[in-house]
This record gives sequence, structure tokens and C-alpha cells, in this order.
Amino acid sequence: MSLADAVARAAELTDERSLADLRREVAEDLEAAVRSPDFRERAVGYRAIGPLRFAQKADLLRRGLEDESPSCRGAALLSLELMSRTHPGLVNSVRSLLHSLANADPNQAVRRLAVICLKNGSPLADTITLLGFLSEEAEEKELRAAAASARDALKRKAAAR
Repeated sequence: MSLADAVARAAELTDERSLADLRREVAEDLEAAVRSPDFRERAVGYRAIGPLRFAQKADLLRRGLEDESPSCRGAALLSLELMSRTHPGLVNSVRSLLHSLANADPNQAVRRLAVICLKNGSPLADTITLLGFLSEEAEEKELRAAAASARDALKRKAAAR
């Protein structure tokens, strides 16, 4: 079974036991994909971690965030965002890396995805400050809008505490 097929099947599964069996079935393929010299295979591997809810492979996402390929960084960010909706600790564990990506990545889509991921983390002052800066100073309109939205969401989280 390919990783793409496994992701499609995971979307249909509601039983956690079946999902765990699926993860066991594709674990080696996922590991091989993220270690591939081909950026397309790595991107597929990083992208599969989130939909498979593969918490045991979350450490691979850090490798994806540091990958030379914007496609791989983006795929890892998509998985991180998906998984961090229910586990904000994932964002908190790579916060400094997300700050760097949001602030200085040469790829604008990667910057926007990093901002969206930061929204799912804890509302720390340094993140809110960075998002405020990006919402006012970023050159790209979509990045400014994403940063403003994430900043406002974190401010609401902070106020609710």
C-alpha cells in the first residue's frame, strides 16, 4: 500500500485500532520516504504523518521543517498544523524553528504555513509580538492577514486563561 493510499484510507477510519494497524503497516514506508534523496518522496512522507495521526513520528516533522526543499517544509508544516489542533505541545516543541520560518523563510507559502501553525500553540508573548510585527510589516498581503488572524487568536487564548 502506498503512503497516499494509506492517507486516503486513514481519512475513512473512525476506529482507533484500525488506524493503529494502518500506521504499523506503513511505518517502514514512511521512514524510507522521509529519508529519500528525492524531495518529492520526502514531501509525501512528511505530509502523511498528520493524516495518519502518527504521533510516534512527530520527531520526523522537525527534520521536515529543516529540509532544504520548500515542498518538504510545507508538507511537514501541514502535518504539524493538523496534529497540533489536538496536541498544542507539538507547536511548542518547535516554536523557535517556527518563528524562524515565519520570519525569514525565502518561500512565502512556507512562511504563511508556519504562522498558521503558531496559532495552535500556547499564547506566549514572543510569538504574539512576532505575529504583530508580521501583520504590519510583511511585504506579502496574505502573510500579513494570516499573521493578524493568528495573533488575534492567540490574544483570545491568553485572555481566556
